[in-house]
Amino acid sequence: MSDPSLESRLPQRPIDRLLQPFQAWAGHQLAGAVLLMAAAVVAVAWANSPWGDAYHHWLHMPVRAGFGSFTLEKTLHHWINDGLMAVFFFLVGLEIKREVLGGELSTRRKAALPAIAALGGMLVPAALYLAFNPEGPGRAGWGVPMATDIAFALGVLALLGDRVPLGLKVFLTALAIVDDIGAVLVIAVFYTAGVSLTSLAVGFVVFGLALVANRLQVRNWLVYFALGLIVWFAFLQSGVHATIAALLMAFAIPGRSRFGREDLAQRLRGKLDELDRALREGDEHARQRAADRIELLLEGSGSPAGKLEHALHPLVALVILPLFALANAGVVPGGDLGSALGDSVTLGVVVGLFVGKQVGVFLFTWLAVRLGLADLPDRVSWRQVYGVSALAGIGFTMALFIAGLAFAEPAGLEAAKLGILAASVLSGLVGWSFLRFGCAPDCPPPEPAVDPVDKR
Repeated sequence: MSDPSLESRLPQRPIDRLLQPFQAWAGHQLAGAVLLMAAAVVAVAWANSPWGDAYHHWLHMPVRAGFGSFTLEKTLHHWINDGLMAVFFFLVGLEIKREVLGGELSTRRKAALPAIAALGGMLVPAALYLAFNPEGPGRAGWGVPMATDIAFALGVLALLGDRVPLGLKVFLTALAIVDDIGAVLVIAVFYTAGVSLTSLAVGFVVFGLALVANRLQVRNWLVYFALGLIVWFAFLQSGVHATIAALLMAFAIPGRSRFGREDLAQRLRGKLDELDRALREGDEHARQRAADRIELLLEGSGSPAGKLEHALHPLVALVILPLFALANAGVVPGGDLGSALGDSVTLGVVVGLFVGKQVGVFLFTWLAVRLGLADLPDRVSWRQVYGVSALAGIGFTMALFIAGLAFAEPAGLEAAKLGILAASVLSGLVGWSFLRFGCAPDCPPPEPAVDPVDKR
């Protein structure tokens, strides 16, 4: 990340004055969640308006991509779900890799609590859903209430500001990431049919080439982009959902910097001395050469995976996920709303997400701590853990995605969507209320503010 104090001392360009308000808003933690919610509201309103036919016509509009005789034609809805969402899954893969390499999943002890909590948050909702849909076409939706929407859940936490300790945010983030891993495994294993082994083999061979490029320390993102396109297309043709290919490719991107800290510091000191000497002597050629080498060193100081994650995050949060919500949240309840809410699929999703997540996450977290398998994060109380367990019931993005795979019939899909929207709203309200008003004397006080300079 750039240093705000340094940027404030740079001469301001005209474009900076134009972009500054947007950059300030886009950088806010709530921006993505607000856009996601707005897109969902627009989708529901549009689909149920007199212009509802235009909404469905827009989704089923054919779009062709390619060149020459090699073309691929899909509906706009498919391009969003299979194409744009591949970027989302790629970003999820990068986040998982970061946490595994040096974050909250980097050691067994660190990973234990969110992993066990996420397991409870997947098993209990699925079991409750199956209790409402033990057989018939509705049974296929058991994977829908297993997923947590990290953008919405963290957005609700952001509304609470300093009332939420850092450890609670880290716990929810790690829990949602493990939850995503579980959801991806469910998609790959249970929502894949009619696999073409030849296409799948081609995809894995090319993915193997990407891993070889990683081992050879190839750091040019264009190489991985070209290989990733081939892997994505091979998976698309194989019958395995193409977004799985995007997540796999994230693990082929180099995740470590080219230079170690001490090596980088030593090299930078040498080049800064060269630059200082060139400036004193007025040698423009030497100054430019030293500046170029410093720039190359700084380029090598970060990891390609980290840079891609930083670059893709605003694109995914502000463009791709809102588009996905617009294309997938347009539920049109059949008949009256009361009978629609009484559908077994709708009830299964609502109870699974709203009740199952609270019970599963909290119970498994309590068991993990009680059995000595993990420890609660610092300054986090059991009341706050329960509030986060409720927030985990905000399923939205991944739940809608799995619903689209689980239900081929429109009636089942509409019922699942209605359940997802209802459960997500309920979970968000209950989780926020519990964390905002339910923090009694046993809750730890908020952490004191620390100056960023002191942190460094």
